[in-house]
Amino acid sequence: MELKEYLISEFVEDYIERHLTRRQALQRIAAVSGSMAMATSILAACGPQQPPAPIATAAATAAATGTAVPPTATPSTPNVAANDPAIQAQDVQFPGQGATILGYLARPQGNGPFSAVLVCHENRGLLEHIKDVTRRVAKAGYVGLSVDLISRQGGTDKVDAAQVSGILGNADEAQMVGDFASGWNYLKTLPYVRKDGAGMMGFCFGGGITWRVATKLPELKAAVPFYGPNPRDLADVANIKAAVLGLYGELDQRINAGIPAIEAEMTKNGKTFEKIIYPNASHAFHNDTGQSYNAAAARDGWAKAMAWFEKYLKA
Repeated sequence: MELKEYLISEFVEDYIERHLTRRQALQRIAAVSGSMAMATSILAACGPQQPPAPIATAAATAAATGTAVPPTATPSTPNVAANDPAIQAQDVQFPGQGATILGYLARPQGNGPFSAVLVCHENRGLLEHIKDVTRRVAKAGYVGLSVDLISRQGGTDKVDAAQVSGILGNADEAQMVGDFASGWNYLKTLPYVRKDGAGMMGFCFGGGITWRVATKLPELKAAVPFYGPNPRDLADVANIKAAVLGLYGELDQRINAGIPAIEAEMTKNGKTFEKIIYPNASHAFHNDTGQSYNAAAARDGWAKAMAWFEKYLKA
């Protein structure tokens, strides 16, 4: 699936489910498509808005899976402050393909060397939520680097939020993949980072970028795309060296429609692939700042992701 097509379908779905107003949906679709007339036509064809879907709660997921209800509902893992004494975190810059790339780096205290995990943001850019996720990665014992794919426009915090998705939807995929390759090259210059390969995780749009980086960066040893769209060309799956864990929500029919194809292609090419589909969980279930947050699924998904990196990065 092309990322532009993916973003438009995501905004249409958010509009139908009342996560976006008509005006917000029009702004975002027009930013990606380049045409307000096209955005209007797309919304007119998608039918009326539906009553908002109930957000799956920790109790609902626990009931479906037969597990105990966690004692707290949010967040999935404790938020990690930038001044947490167990880590060091800061904004960074590093050279990219014809541009200086912005990012956010978090690392455990100590000399290391530590394995590294690249982190890709959702379609809203590098926001505080993703910086917190990057700090959680550091708290788990890895050097985390989130890359701002809006770097060439000055960074996410310098751009109108309504335009971020348009920039991402019209950016060259190879360029975005290259920015993560540049991020890995930067990490390899740091004395506390292991140089024998990296991991990567991403969410929504970032899950799609994670799949694409996996097809182009042979040094990627482990990847965890959270509900990410498949690579545009499934023939590229043959290039994947990473062990991939795909995490999905049961209610996310748009993304889940692509699971059989990617699973078949990974199997055909002898790749390491596992998937988990969480009951009663929707798209973006891991984002504890969003409307679709599911604490139980997010908690388990995070634990499974860290175990995956433990298995394939620290060996």
